[in-house]
Amino acid sequence: MTSVPGVEVSALEAHLQAELPGLLGGPLSVELVAGGRSNLTYLLGDGVGHWVLRRPPLGHVLETAHDMGREYRLLSALHPTDVPVPEPLLLGDAEVIGAPFYVMTFADGEVLRTREQLESFDAVAATAVADGLIDVLARLHRLDPAAVGLGDLGRPVGYLERQLRRWGRQLDASRTRELPELDRLHERLAAKLPAHQGAAIVHGDYRLDNVVVDPGTGAIGAVLDWEMATLGDPLTDLGSTVMWWDGMRGLDIPVASLPGDIAAFPSGTRLIEGYQKLTGADLTDLPWYLGFAHYKMAAIFEGIHYRSLQGMTVGEGFDLLGPLVAPLAERGHAALTSRAV
Repeated sequence: MTSVPGVEVSALEAHLQAELPGLLGGPLSVELVAGGRSNLTYLLGDGVGHWVLRRPPLGHVLETAHDMGREYRLLSALHPTDVPVPEPLLLGDAEVIGAPFYVMTFADGEVLRTREQLESFDAVAATAVADGLIDVLARLHRLDPAAVGLGDLGRPVGYLERQLRRWGRQLDASRTRELPELDRLHERLAAKLPAHQGAAIVHGDYRLDNVVVDPGTGAIGAVLDWEMATLGDPLTDLGSTVMWWDGMRGLDIPVASLPGDIAAFPSGTRLIEGYQKLTGADLTDLPWYLGFAHYKMAAIFEGIHYRSLQGMTVGEGFDLLGPLVAPLAERGHAALTSRAV
């Protein structure tokens, strides 16, 4: 094998042997694997060990949107902390495989994406997964960004306003139909922006299927997919995590299975209460963050719906996302009037 889509295997093998002597004990194999919404993830092996390579999407030209150096820097900063991430091993430029890339260690465990995987957990293990997920999120948010060399990762002041504006523009750019309740949700969110309370390292897409879990203990072994990380309001992470836990319960989301659909798993309330206990955060405005999480996901799904109608998507299931936009807007409205805990 000399190449797979996006990776020139022989060139990569020679580069690894030169830059990381002793890493490979045999011929290099490369396999494109699932996971990651935009950047591509590959499993590397030599018959004995395994590693992971990440690179931008095929045909990608805007380097700033898929900055491998930025992801590598994040992992390098976080690996010595108590936030579990794979160890970054090598940052490579486009001359090697045709695009910037980095290589990191392989995290043992499972990424829980399917209902079958979730149903294998009993109530004790499922509760351990819930507690571990929120414990790691609290650890991330307790880190001092400057102390780990990430003080310039983003612009936290005005973060919520920029986020709401960004997803509003995304929605406007992909309109194919009237969505009055989603527009009204945007208006309600804009009218009640929470005050700036400080900044933390925000993952940007923290949820169960973006972590590696030990199926025996439920412990979180590693957090993956840092491409959206920045400095911002940490409660956006909590709101998104809770939404992906049980906020979309019963909607038959084709993207990932939800713990809230499985009887053994505790409700999102346990995540919220655990986070408050671990961080001491003021959750008075959490309903806003839950409403925003639903709005953002509705905007994303509407964008995918638009691209699907234009024939610009590859794969199955994209046609199932459009019908979910209205229910997400409805749940966003309900979240805005809910109690935080």
